[in-house]
Amino acid sequence: MAVLARDVLWELAASQHGYVTAQQAGDLGVTRRALNQLAARGTLEHAAFGVYRFPRYPFSRATPYMLAVLWTRAPEAVLSHETALDVREVCDVNPSVIDVTVGKGRRLRRQGSEQYVIHFEDLEPAQLAWWEEVPVVTLATAIAQCIESGTPTYLLSQAITNGRSQGYLTAQARDQLTEQLTAHRG
Repeated sequence: MAVLARDVLWELAASQHGYVTAQQAGDLGVTRRALNQLAARGTLEHAAFGVYRFPRYPFSRATPYMLAVLWTRAPEAVLSHETALDVREVCDVNPSVIDVTVGKGRRLRRQGSEQYVIHFEDLEPAQLAWWEEVPVVTLATAIAQCIESGTPTYLLSQAITNGRSQGYLTAQARDQLTEQLTAHRG
């Protein structure tokens, strides 16, 4: 019995909030022609350049964040900065765009970028985590990024306090970030 392209893609999409990229489809042996046919039949919908979504997959709070990460088409892409604070609900930050970090060597020139702020930084594996199956920087990394990018001090103080009480930060990380925040203010 032949395996259908939609079934192959569904397995991957189920772990990515209903999304799959054309690159991922190709890696799974699904041709561009098969993708176009699935889209023409309504099995898939075009979500962004090179990104497709199964419309029958339910939306969740994490859906737009997964699209942001996949939109970059960079395998190392992660949510970062204020967005990483927001998804963890550790402070009252309310970013108007989604922050995504990709490697320093990446160059992105795609439509849709007005919804996203792309940061370029090479991250270490210890700086990476997951939130709702979406790759995200650790809270300590997000706070350090926000200190450098100028997020208001009161928000970062909230994030440090709440991050520690919610178990995202060790006491040592809390102390280091507090010291870094104080030094940056002065």
